Amino acid sequence: MANELTDKPKADGETYDDRPFHSDNLPPEVRAPLAPFEGAEPPSPKWFQDAIAQEPERGFVTSHGAKLEVLTWGELGKPGLLLIHGNSAHADWWSFIGPLLAKDFRVTAMSLAGMGASDWRETYRFTDFADDAEAVSRSTGLYDGGRKPVYIGHSFGGGQVFFAAIQRPENMHAAVLVDTGFGGPPPEALEERKKRMEQIRNIPTADRPSRIYPTVAAALARFRLMPPQPTDNLYIADFIARRSLKQVPMADGSGMGWTWKFDPQMWEKLDRSAMTSMVTGSSPEPAAKDAVPMVHLYGDKSRIIESRRAGEPSVLAGRMREIEIPDSHHHVMIDQPLALVAALRTLLAIWPDKTPTA
Repeated sequence: MANELTDKPKADGETYDDRPFHSDNLPPEVRAPLAPFEGAEPPSPKWFQDAIAQEPERGFVTSHGAKLEVLTWGELGKPGLLLIHGNSAHADWWSFIGPLLAKDFRVTAMSLAGMGASDWRETYRFTDFADDAEAVSRSTGLYDGGRKPVYIGHSFGGGQVFFAAIQRPENMHAAVLVDTGFGGPPPEALEERKKRMEQIRNIPTADRPSRIYPTVAAALARFRLMPPQPTDNLYIADFIARRSLKQVPMADGSGMGWTWKFDPQMWEKLDRSAMTSMVTGSSPEPAAKDAVPMVHLYGDKSRIIESRRAGEPSVLAGRMREIEIPDSHHHVMIDQPLALVAALRTLLAIWPDKTPTA
């Protein structure tokens, strides 16, 4: 459910908004893609069944006092890959991708603090996310192959990878961003947006917790991708949605229900200052800002790319090589999972050691 853009008109000075956004002014196949299945699992192809049958090593790594969920595939001693999901998501967004990369790599997917089964924090900072990624990489053996790991991040996770590549280049061998946008609105626009969102039904805010659903089927019927988009691969959306839920007591004491795992207050608790100052140039960037080779993979139908084509500025444009994934919206691993795997396999086989970065 990684959200980079909204359907609302943008306030002056606002570029990308990394908060979740919901709207009921959407076609049913976008608003509630899993509702027609009434809790049943959609049919899936054999490649997907084989991939998710390769269960990862599951565990936790502690960083800054928080336990972080980690999933790992592949043998120790192989080059390391760290996979980082988008906002409101979790490590299992990579559970059908990681196994397909594990033949040649030691692969770890992590759930960022405040998401998945990872602990929540009082404040979320980009510097802490960078520390978390390094702690996870070292604890899960991504350095054991004698080379620093390659970081791969989607959407909000790509923003974390970009930040770490600029601020902590000594921690990684290379960085791959997957359909990534940046930042959030200025404080005054954020406050106005908060007031607007409080008027919308079923939106987690600082003073309203996530809705609790009585059954898994009821929760799945409310699952949607953020930003809103259609998808043909509903078996992947279903797999991700089921692993986005946790059991909690019903508010009326009638038993146990289901709610989303992510911290509903994360977007109010997220300190964007470090990233904002870096991408706007309001603070000096390190001289070694390009020390880490970076590539951007993006969907040709992505709303992030559409906004760039409409004239919005991009931190990435002209700074690194960019590769288009055909027939894909923002959630590339859902829309074109095998194309994403093929692109990553090819890229990592010849880059960054054997080709130029520009």
